[in-house]
Amino acid sequence: MKIAPIMASFSRHPALVPILVHTGQHYDDAMKTSFFGQLGIPEPDVDLEVGSASHALQTAEIMKRFEPVLLERQPDAVLVVGDVNSTIACALVASKLDVPVCHVEAGLRSFDRRMPEEINRVLTDQLSSLLFTTERAAEDNLRREGIDSGRIRFVGNVMIDTLVAQSKRAPDVFSVLERYEVGRALSATDSGYAVVTLHRPSNVDDVKTLRSLIECLGEVAERLPVVFPVHPRTQARLRETSLIEEVSSRVILIPAVGYLEMIGLMKTASMVLTDSGGVQEETTALGIPCLTLRENTERPITVEQGTNTVVGTSKERILAAVDQTLRAGEKRGRLPELWDGHAAERIAQHTADWLGR
Repeated sequence: MKIAPIMASFSRHPALVPILVHTGQHYDDAMKTSFFGQLGIPEPDVDLEVGSASHALQTAEIMKRFEPVLLERQPDAVLVVGDVNSTIACALVASKLDVPVCHVEAGLRSFDRRMPEEINRVLTDQLSSLLFTTERAAEDNLRREGIDSGRIRFVGNVMIDTLVAQSKRAPDVFSVLERYEVGRALSATDSGYAVVTLHRPSNVDDVKTLRSLIECLGEVAERLPVVFPVHPRTQARLRETSLIEEVSSRVILIPAVGYLEMIGLMKTASMVLTDSGGVQEETTALGIPCLTLRENTERPITVEQGTNTVVGTSKERILAAVDQTLRAGEKRGRLPELWDGHAAERIAQHTADWLGR
């Protein structure tokens, strides 16, 4: 969702020639094919085909496979997005080969170093020569960490570029559910429904936390229907812990869906419960109440200006927030500054100007 508008804007810019490298960190074939096809992302110039592994092994394998690509292609810069292992791995390789790094989504901080993504964010920002931020508070974080403001560009949020460009193509919730033969599980007369996404290791790899969350979802389902598209990582954990039967008996369980289907599920939901940073942003843009199943967020603007509420993983807090949302209706929010669908265009122009200098 981040790379699609960037590739489109870079390809249109007369001064830029993008080379797309897919590390293969997100390795599920169905999800990869769906996202690339739906979002119009060109086939990668290079596919490293790394696949799944522990954080250390995956990061090391990406570095090992990415270094020959840089040595062969000799790019003027390497642009990385977000906070995944691919981000820090490619930034490390580039910096050691003296290739400048540009980081999209710089400066976001949860201030929780237990999160692997937080380590990736902090280190990537320290390695980067050009840092693109999604919200103004991110520059404050970067300056506190000693990064000169001359390297920072406030450009807005490329996730919202994709949302603006694609939301009208998103199918309605009934079409999505009928595709998985569970359309009758949600009636057109229902007063609303909730959407759930879970994939973070802190939530799905810890059996006690996962069990508690699944029990909680069962209780949420007593209040309104719950639609749960299951990420491949979460699916594996549910099967390993024998929780798959419990959750499937109480909520509407479907496989992981493509981007358009996910937007279709969210845009008419009564609420979304998630541990995804991107979903926090998308629900803010869509005006849908979001309950974040974490103790913190690296996207505070979605709480301060948007529709997001951080509720943690305690069943009592989650259910209280669900009940409050059902009673009070939508948490009113507003669209943050420069979340206007043109962030990638600004990134392309800033990159071209910077490389030109």
